[in-house]
Amino acid sequence: MEPGWIPLSDPDISQQELDAVRDVLTAPRLSQGPMVASFESAFAGYTDRKQGVAVASGTLGLLLVLKAMGIGPGDEVIASPYSWHQIAHAIVLAGATPVFADIEYWSGTLAPEKVVTKITPHTRAILAGNTNGHPAPWMALREIATNHGLRLIEDSTEAIGSTYQGRRVGGFGDCAVFDFSQPSALTCGEGGMVVTDDAELASKLRYLRSRKLDERFSLVISGNVPHQAGISELTAALGLTQLQRIERILDRRKQVEQIYYDYVKSFEGIKDPYIGPDVTEVHWFLYLVHLGTRFSKSSRDAIVNDLHTEKIESAAYCQPQHLQAFYTQLGYRKGDFKVTEKVADRIIALPFHAHVNEAQVGFIVQTAKDASINVGAGAAIY
Repeated sequence: MEPGWIPLSDPDISQQELDAVRDVLTAPRLSQGPMVASFESAFAGYTDRKQGVAVASGTLGLLLVLKAMGIGPGDEVIASPYSWHQIAHAIVLAGATPVFADIEYWSGTLAPEKVVTKITPHTRAILAGNTNGHPAPWMALREIATNHGLRLIEDSTEAIGSTYQGRRVGGFGDCAVFDFSQPSALTCGEGGMVVTDDAELASKLRYLRSRKLDERFSLVISGNVPHQAGISELTAALGLTQLQRIERILDRRKQVEQIYYDYVKSFEGIKDPYIGPDVTEVHWFLYLVHLGTRFSKSSRDAIVNDLHTEKIESAAYCQPQHLQAFYTQLGYRKGDFKVTEKVADRIIALPFHAHVNEAQVGFIVQTAKDASINVGAGAAIY
């Protein structure tokens, strides 16, 4: 990395993680060993679930979930077009049709009243995300799913540790999908986890994920074939150790978040991050700054470029899924989801991790403020 560069994310790795990985490297098994099972059990316990199934990524996790639920060609899954990880790509990979619904302006999560309007006789599931760590309105979404006989899938690829009505995210859907790639607070490089209380669903997920070692030498005629979508012992060791330290990791990120709050107040009109009803705690996935409506997508991009010039990595949080080339083939067009587009055009992700210090935060915020004044002609940022 270039000297002086402030990265968007930087994993919180301690000597404990290094020791755990070293121990696996000196063990006789790097694949399908005991570490994966330990990580699955510990993560299920952390999310107050009965079953955990480790997978190679959040997207593959959702793909296996859809297949295990029998969702495929001819079926529709309602999802949000607004996110960073965009695991809704798995809906297409499963052969089903994504039906997007718009978001709530402040929380960025799927709007229940807009979900209802998208339900058809072909709808099989609702995929709702804890967007940027902010829990979705799970009470309302559960009521909709129950009333219409739909599966409710929780996308927690951007959330760990946040709570809704005092319960941690991961415990609200029929199952929940996590992702452990950067910039997640719990980072294994790559990897993910599906958690559920449904033992039958978990069994199907394990079967679809990979063959066990003792099954490789038998000829078995089956209606399904596995995807080889598991994780290694190294990934599991890293993930398990991070999970054991997760409260410390989240606390360190909270400290950086508070520093940002203090400095961002120098932006005229900037509001504190929104926390919705029934949300009892939010652990943000990224630190986001929302620009006002006087700013355009191009001016947002100009601010990002100015930050990069000063060796500050930043990014647009979202490239709306319905505007990506593949989904235009399904008939989606600009203007279909006005709230998503309005928010996505004016949002910037700033460096957010435990290794950012106060001096760097001050520099980041001042640089962003100067850049916003340049492109906004001194207008209020919000």
